[in-house]
Amino acid sequence: METPRSQASESADPWQRAADAFVAWRDEETSASALVEVMTPVLWQVARAYDLDEEQARDGLQNVWLALVRSREAIADPQAIGAWLITATRREAWRLRTAARRLEQRRAPVNPEVELDHYLPHHRAAEEEALERSESRRLWRALAALPERCRRLLRVIAFSDRPNYAELAADLKMPVGSIGPTRGRCLGKLRTAMTSRPTTLPPTTPPSAPSR
Repeated sequence: METPRSQASESADPWQRAADAFVAWRDEETSASALVEVMTPVLWQVARAYDLDEEQARDGLQNVWLALVRSREAIADPQAIGAWLITATRREAWRLRTAARRLEQRRAPVNPEVELDHYLPHHRAAEEEALERSESRRLWRALAALPERCRRLLRVIAFSDRPNYAELAADLKMPVGSIGPTRGRCLGKLRTAMTSRPTTLPPTTPPSAPSR
């Protein structure tokens, strides 16, 4: 025999029927089967809208109903049960779909035609490194061909961000004001030496930074 509440629910809209079924279940007047019957078609469509297959949708709805069992005492307004279930289904469907896509990406075979240079560490070509070493050797050989004063002046300037011109002038035994012009002349000689044939320049190795 139907109770007055169940008879009234038959003629109510689905949201009201869900609210009445939730109250009956919460108050332990009946099982949750009536609520499941009312809301499952709606929740099924919500889950499938997230591109879940049938098995994923079933798993998602099962998780939603389990979450409701754990949270039913926290739902104060029975009229909100429909919205609560829909929101929970959307979140669960999004979680399942995201997990499935990540799994698909891990299982996807590597396409040898895919451009991978963007993801790989950059290594200079052997030709580029060889050219740089060759230019470096030419520079140090050209420097070795300069007069001693020019070599000392350019080495100090090269290895120091802010050289002390007073100390440099005293070390080279030259006026402070002549350091700039002398540096310019030495750089000009270095450029000339760089354009000379490598065989005319004595071999040398890069010097270490001058001690301060």
